[in-house]
Amino acid sequence: MIFLNNNIIITRMQQKDKKALGILGNRIRKLRKETKSSLDGFISLNGGTTSASLSRVENGLVDVKFTTLLKISAALKIPLSEMLKDLEFDYSLED
Repeated sequence: MIFLNNNIIITRMQQKDKKALGILGNRIRKLRKETKSSLDGFISLNGGTTSASLSRVENGLVDVKFTTLLKISAALKIPLSEMLKDLEFDYSLED
């Protein structure tokens, strides 16, 4: 465990969650930029979620709902499986 200011504790599992969400967010940002779209432009053209929500996803700040992933993959015009393809998630439930 890591202790921070005001006795906030971040567990190893939360650290793994943050790492996995960062990897996913980077992939989504890369795919969006391949469409040459800004956050606002991408959302305006494709809808499905807000630019603020997409920004939080791309920055690994939120645990993404499955339905949000579906909306993002639809906006990118790729299957969800393609969006997640070849991502290296080093995730174990053991500490």
